[in-house]
Amino acid sequence: MSNASQNQKVIKNKLGLLKFAETLGNVSQACRAMGYSRDSFYRFKELYENGGEQALLDLSRRRPCPKNRVDQHVEDAVVKFAIEKPAYGQVRVSNELRKQAISVSPGGVRSIWLRHDLETFKKRLKALEAKVAQEGVILTEEQVKALEKAKEEKQAHGEIETEHPGYLLGQDTYYVGTIKGVGRIYQQTVIDTYTRVAFVKLYDRKNALVAAEVLNDAVIPWFDDQDVRVLRILTDRGTEYSGRVENHEYELYLAIEDIDHTRTKAKSPQTNGICERFHQTIQNEFYSVAFRKKIYCSVAEPQEDVNKWIAEYNEERPHSGKYCYGKTPMQTFIESKHLAKEKMLDEMNRTTLTV
Repeated sequence: MSNASQNQKVIKNKLGLLKFAETLGNVSQACRAMGYSRDSFYRFKELYENGGEQALLDLSRRRPCPKNRVDQHVEDAVVKFAIEKPAYGQVRVSNELRKQAISVSPGGVRSIWLRHDLETFKKRLKALEAKVAQEGVILTEEQVKALEKAKEEKQAHGEIETEHPGYLLGQDTYYVGTIKGVGRIYQQTVIDTYTRVAFVKLYDRKNALVAAEVLNDAVIPWFDDQDVRVLRILTDRGTEYSGRVENHEYELYLAIEDIDHTRTKAKSPQTNGICERFHQTIQNEFYSVAFRKKIYCSVAEPQEDVNKWIAEYNEERPHSGKYCYGKTPMQTFIESKHLAKEKMLDEMNRTTLTV
C-alpha cells in the first residue's frame, strides 16, 4: 500500500468515528463500536476542528508490538505482588520476584503497573482496599500497616471515609444553564460514595423542597428495594440543605427517615469532591453535546435524555472510583451490598446483647 493510501486510511478511520458518533448521538457507543476510547474521540474532534484532516494524519502513531510484552505469568505475578506489597517500589518488586525465579526489570514492573492502573502507592492501596472489601481476604501485618498509614493521611487532608453501600451519600446542586422560555435549570445530584451509583433530577428552582423531593422520589425508594439502609448524607452549607429542623423541608425529611446529616467543612469544598467530579463528567459527556443537538422547551424533555445517560453511567461505564476498580457502579453495588447487610446484622446483635 502506498504512503498516500495509508494516510487516507488513517484519516478515514478517525473521520468515520466523528461522523458515526454524530449519527448515533452517543459518543460512548460509537467509541465501543469502532474500538476507540472517549479520550481519543475528543482529541480527534478538537484536532479536526482546529486543523482539518491534516491534523488527524499528524496524530497517527505506531501500534504497540505485542511481542515486546512480558509473558502472562510474569504480568500476573507483578499485579499480585502489587496488591500483596503495595508499599514496595518497582526496584524492590523486581528484586523480590527474581528470588521466585521470575525475571522482570524495574522498568518492566512499572510498565505492567501502568497497564493495570497501579503505578502509584495510592492506587495500589486502592486495589488492596477493593479486594479486601469485596472478597473478604485476610490481611498480612504489612498490609494492615500500609492501610492504617493511608487512612491517617486521608484524615489529615480532610478526605471522607465510607465503608459500604448506603453508608454515606453525597448530595449537591448543579446549575445546568438557562433554557429560553423555561428559565434556569438546576440539577439535584445524589451519589453513593462507596459504589458511585448516581441519581440525577432536574428542576427549575433550587430550594429545600426539591432537595428533599429527589430523595423521596428516586433515591430512598431505590435503596429500600435493594434492602440497603441509607445512614448518612453529606452536603454543602447551602440554604437548600441547612436550616432549623422544624421549618426546613430537607432537614425535616432527613429527621423523619432517621438519616444523619453531615455538612462540608467551611472553606473545604473538596470534602464533597465526588459530586464535583461527577458534575464535570456529566457536563463534558452529556450537557455539552445535548444542548448543541436539541432545543428543549421544558424541564421534562432534558430529563428524559439525562435518564438514558445515567443508566449508561451506572450500568455500562467502567468507573475508576476507589472501590469500583474498573467495574461499573451498579456491578460494584451488587457485589458489595452484602457489606451493608452484615453491618446491619452486627448492629442488631449488639443491640440485642445490650438489652
